[in-house]
Amino acid sequence: MDTTVISEKIEIRDNTFARQFETLVDGKLISVEYSFQEKKIFLTRINTFEGFADEDFINELLKTIMEIAYERKLKVVPILPKIALFFRKNTTYRDLLPPGIKI
Repeated sequence: MDTTVISEKIEIRDNTFARQFETLVDGKLISVEYSFQEKKIFLTRINTFEGFADEDFINELLKTIMEIAYERKLKVVPILPKIALFFRKNTTYRDLLPPGIKI
């Protein structure tokens, strides 16, 4: 079941078949791949198009995904160093980390 979530800045489609959150920038796809285990979502990869370097946009995209995790009562396991860095910089989301995960 695909769902679309619109935050203040970003419209995200949860493509459950491809297991990724998707959004378009200038008509090109940016996605964050995930997998589920129990009540945890593992964020495994960020895909951008060649030449894309807007880190502020990626930060907003990740914030929107964190809001989705809150709504669905999921814990978030950051697999990528970039996503772990997001948690270090955005301490308000640390309560989404499962017990035992230190960032």
